Amino acid sequence: MKVGQKLPEVVFHTRVRDASIAGPNPFRWEEKTTSDYFAGKRAILFALPGAFTPTCSTYQLPGFEDNFAAFQALGIDTIYVLSVNDSFVMNKWAEAQGIKNIKVIPDGSGEFTRRMGMLVRKDNLGFGLRSWRYAAIVNDGVIEGWFEEPGLCDNHGEDPYGESSPENLLSWLKGEKAAA
Repeated sequence: MKVGQKLPEVVFHTRVRDASIAGPNPFRWEEKTTSDYFAGKRAILFALPGAFTPTCSTYQLPGFEDNFAAFQALGIDTIYVLSVNDSFVMNKWAEAQGIKNIKVIPDGSGEFTRRMGMLVRKDNLGFGLRSWRYAAIVNDGVIEGWFEEPGLCDNHGEDPYGESSPENLLSWLKGEKAAA
């Protein structure tokens, strides 16, 4: 993907809380589309190899959460984190991390990630197919800024992190870095 391209339109299978459902699992299935998430908004989308993984849980997700107000002040309406994990995993990860501002997008089948050109094999770690780490500023479904970690390939021995960091996106939004 690159600046100026429209995000692929896919259907995401999500689980949402429903107060009308009694019992210990008050959730129902809800299908959401790319347009449901991104139409009419200026958003950040950041994607990562997996919920509950070290870099994602220690730096990237908390960094976006902690800087949410700073992103809003720079014109961002919402921030989404996406991973090739199902909705159950993504919801539990957000709960475990105490996330209040960042919204999760489950790409359980990897279809969105594949159509973004970011689906990679991580068999060397026992993960199977996952997302390469990247972030994007998205304006009404169109990529305004693109931040991809270097070295995109299957079974990469490292997990590069820096280009898609919240600090890098903040610098770009402040005009301190050139557009991707």
